[in-house]
Amino acid sequence: MARQVPNDAVIEALGHVKYPGYAADIVALGIVEDVQPAQSGGYAITIRQVSERDEVIRELAAKIHHALTHDLGVPSVELRVHRIEAELGEKTGRVRLEGTKHIIAVGSGKGGVGKSTVAVNLAVALARLGLSVGLLDADIYGPSVPMMFGAGEERPKSAGGQNFFPIEKYGVKLISIGFFLGEKAPVIWRGPMVMGAVRQFLKDTLWGSQDFLVVDLPPGTGDAQLTLAQQVSLDGAVIVTTPQDVALLDATRAVKMFRQVHCPILGVVENMSYFVCPDCGERDELFGHGGGERMAAEEGTQLLARIPIYPDVRQAGDDGMPITIANPEHPASVAFMELARRIANAAAVDD
Repeated sequence: MARQVPNDAVIEALGHVKYPGYAADIVALGIVEDVQPAQSGGYAITIRQVSERDEVIRELAAKIHHALTHDLGVPSVELRVHRIEAELGEKTGRVRLEGTKHIIAVGSGKGGVGKSTVAVNLAVALARLGLSVGLLDADIYGPSVPMMFGAGEERPKSAGGQNFFPIEKYGVKLISIGFFLGEKAPVIWRGPMVMGAVRQFLKDTLWGSQDFLVVDLPPGTGDAQLTLAQQVSLDGAVIVTTPQDVALLDATRAVKMFRQVHCPILGVVENMSYFVCPDCGERDELFGHGGGERMAAEEGTQLLARIPIYPDVRQAGDDGMPITIANPEHPASVAFMELARRIANAAAVDD
């Protein structure tokens, strides 16, 4: 019998295997599901299927085999592919929620552009249109939904087993890591834990029947965002930017990220687009003009909305009542309602 290579050494070796097209390794991305030693001294490795493309699986298998047999000296490797479409009902392996008609992601290329403000007010505006709406706060490291809904002290109720009910506020069903950890508790997790939390929120939350689930993704275009976009079967993405060039550049990267995971781009929202002086009525485009529209045209998509910048919008979020609820006649609320109508109409066309 050949000498057994330790499990830790095998996992460490797998941690050097990059997923094709990614900067992250297959362990960090949560692709490795199981590592079991065999009596022959070899190993049986189970990986989660994350691509329908046979060439990707073949390339990954070759990398794993080389890392373990050539570099580590494992005598034999049996690779098992866990084809999760049977479990989740999707060939892509993405989560599709029974009872949810449309899953819309709100993303951004960088932080600080008001992505969560847009996601929150979009969800509320859709609810004001008479639609049933859920909001998943997938921004694990910076959850702001509990505060913006004034629900930071609330906790989801257990529904037995692993299932739980979402928090309901202003006609929107809510789930966020913030409900479980508290608003001020830091989240110090590595990639696989983040992916597991989001997947659990999707599968174990009793969402019921709903027209829309809005997913507030983390800012940026790193491996975490790519993996989240692959975990959820998205019907479309809304990209949030501000007019200045640096934000537009990052937003362009976000568009390309979603296209890489075959998610349709519904359009661009230009946040903090302009300011209207409450005293004189003069309009001032503080961060530039037309950037969101130019970017949308260059990327072959549409500008969905221009959201004005007002201190009232920030204050409403801090007070736990989104501006669309706090002041429905506010110019920002009017813009959010128009955004919601465009999203709802786009979904109706798809139906």
